[in-house]
Amino acid sequence: MAQSNLESTAKHAIYQTLRRSIILGRRAPGTRLNVEELSEEYGTSITPVRDALQMLSQESLVTIQPRSGYFVTRVTLKELRDLLDLREILESAAVERAALRITDEELDALEHVHAGYTGDDDFSYDRYTEENRRFHCLIAQASGNQELTESVGHLHDRLARFMVLRRAGKTMEYTHARIIKALRAHDPTLARQAMVDEIRDAASLILDRVIQTEGSAWELGGVAQPGI
Repeated sequence: MAQSNLESTAKHAIYQTLRRSIILGRRAPGTRLNVEELSEEYGTSITPVRDALQMLSQESLVTIQPRSGYFVTRVTLKELRDLLDLREILESAAVERAALRITDEELDALEHVHAGYTGDDDFSYDRYTEENRRFHCLIAQASGNQELTESVGHLHDRLARFMVLRRAGKTMEYTHARIIKALRAHDPTLARQAMVDEIRDAASLILDRVIQTEGSAWELGGVAQPGI
C-alpha cells in the first residue's frame, strides 16, 4: 500500500513537471520521450513515468506510437485553426446558456479565479494558463451541461501550449471582467459578444505568433507525423 501511494505521488509529480515543460515549450513538438531516461531523471521506477505519459496522452499533449514510443504531439496549422474555431463554437454557446442560469455563487467563483499579475516568468504563465482554463470551464459548468464542460476542458488542454504564446498575463483579468459583467446582467447577447471578442483576439495573437516564430517547430505546412 505504501509503495502504491509513493508511485501515485511520483506519477502526479512527473505528470505536472512534464506537462509544464511541454506547455512552456521546453520540450519541442516531435521530441521523443524516453521512458528509461525519464525514470532515471526523476529517480523513480518506469511505472509512474508511463502512467504520467498516459495521462498526458489523454490531454493530446503526448502521442503514443506503437513500437516507437512516446512523443510530444505535433499540430498542423489546419488542426490549430480547427481547434480555435471549435473553441469559439463551444464557448459562445456555453456563455449564452450560462448567462440565463448562472448563480451569484458561481459569479463570485469566477471573480476569484485569478491570483493577479505576477510577471512574465514561466511559473506565472503556467499559472495564468491554468487559471484561464478554470475560468472558462466554470462558465461551461454554469451552462448546466456537463458534456459541454468536459469538452471545453479537454479543448483547453489541447490548446494550452498555444495559449501561453498569447502572453496575456496583463490583459486576461480585464477581458474576463467584461465577460463577468455581462453574465451578472444575465444578458446572453452581451455575454456572447464579450466571449467571442476574447476568443478571436486570442486566436489572432496565437496564429500570428505561431506562424512567425514557431512555424518550423510545429511543421505547419502539412500533416505532421509525430516522431519524424
